[in-house]
Amino acid sequence: MERRKLPYGQYVLKRIGYSIVTLFVLVTLTFFMQRLLPGDPFTGDKQLPQATMDALYAKYGLDKPVWMQYLMYLGNCLHGDLGISLNENRPVTRIIGESFTVSFDVGMRAIIFAFVLGVLLGTVAAIKRGSATDTICMFVALVGVSVPSFIVGSVLQYFLGLKLYQATQVTVFATTGWDGLNSKILPVLALGFGSLAQISRLTRTSMLDVLGQDYIKTARAKGLSQPAIIWKHALRNAIMPVVTVLGPIAAGVLTGAFVVENIFAIPGLGRYFVQSIQAYDYTMISGTTIFYGAFLILANLVVDLVTASSTRE
Repeated sequence: MERRKLPYGQYVLKRIGYSIVTLFVLVTLTFFMQRLLPGDPFTGDKQLPQATMDALYAKYGLDKPVWMQYLMYLGNCLHGDLGISLNENRPVTRIIGESFTVSFDVGMRAIIFAFVLGVLLGTVAAIKRGSATDTICMFVALVGVSVPSFIVGSVLQYFLGLKLYQATQVTVFATTGWDGLNSKILPVLALGFGSLAQISRLTRTSMLDVLGQDYIKTARAKGLSQPAIIWKHALRNAIMPVVTVLGPIAAGVLTGAFVVENIFAIPGLGRYFVQSIQAYDYTMISGTTIFYGAFLILANLVVDLVTASSTRE
């Protein structure tokens, strides 16, 4: 029995409802799971006097029962208040606003690199199916899917940063920072390599499916050139599945920038996230997790709504 599609308006409301529930679950799990970490923000190596610790607990509301802390935090989140960073003593929203611009810059460059080169490799692999070119392109994709970004980043730093500098005595690629073009190439390559692999594999599969369609055979029978068939007819349709996964890929790239930012000492949000875990900074951990989780949820929501809209036309 064929399942009846909901009217588009009802579908939109349903997906928004699911997104709100997902975000609520994320906030709840993040709040309680970080409380399972051993220790708290004011213990450990600092060994502060008990009176000082009691004052700090009272200041940040940590002296209250966990369920009360949760209700207070949930209420603050509903008003857009993610609290004060226990480590930085600044509003979490301000830290996110200042540092995410750098993370966004890194992520968008990586996404553009992955999309352009991934579509190109996938298209070439599909056209040259079964050839050495196809094998090489898919081997690159396999490496990209299998090797974590921090390994790729470390290898790039070693060979294109350190070894190339030792051989030429010229800093062709800077290995740290985010200032100048030569410092932005290696992080973008490391961060975008995995997404490039996903996009190239998906493009190849989609392109092979499109090239077997009747309208492509008709175009060939009419005498259209191979470049015209590929770029004007096949790629236009083959690229649609790739576009539908760009939202999750983009969110994945931006959230996966934490490790790459730390490897290359980039002053983005990833630095604060790692520091917050090391310092048991509950509000910063929750704030960054909720922020990136909301970003991922929103990206998937937009892609789903756009896809549903196109299928209902």
